[in-house]
Amino acid sequence: MSFRLAAYAVCIEDGRVLLAHHVSRSWTLPGGRVEHGEDPFAVIREVAEETGYDAVVERLLGVDSRVIPAAERTIPGGPEHQNVGIFYRVRITGGQLRPEPNGETVESVWTPIPDVAGLRRSSLVDIGLALAQTLPATGHVAPVPVSGLIQH
Repeated sequence: MSFRLAAYAVCIEDGRVLLAHHVSRSWTLPGGRVEHGEDPFAVIREVAEETGYDAVVERLLGVDSRVIPAAERTIPGGPEHQNVGIFYRVRITGGQLRPEPNGETVESVWTPIPDVAGLRRSSLVDIGLALAQTLPATGHVAPVPVSGLIQH
């Protein structure tokens, strides 16, 4: 089984959430892999790289762990994969919105939260929004079913 630790930014302002459009053609939260030896506050680096924005972490929202079966992975013939995601509430403090230079994020946009349901998106978006909206004391929400517009 492969493994990835990642940190994700949940940026909400005026009823909108900041989403990143990945080259895979699905929407996700700004964020990504925490490199070996790197602090999970790498989420600030990820926001800057993917969106052009400067940001600060306001609070830890929670942690999600999911196993993606080998048959559902985008990499044919790959093993099962476990993704552990750390979700932070992040506030934008400056910078200018732009695409990621030479990266996997094609564009980032502020999306009205009600419009998210109609987007082809990573389940990470739904997890991050659920954590931000409910602020569970445990920092954990029920798994998001993957089907239709919601992908791994």
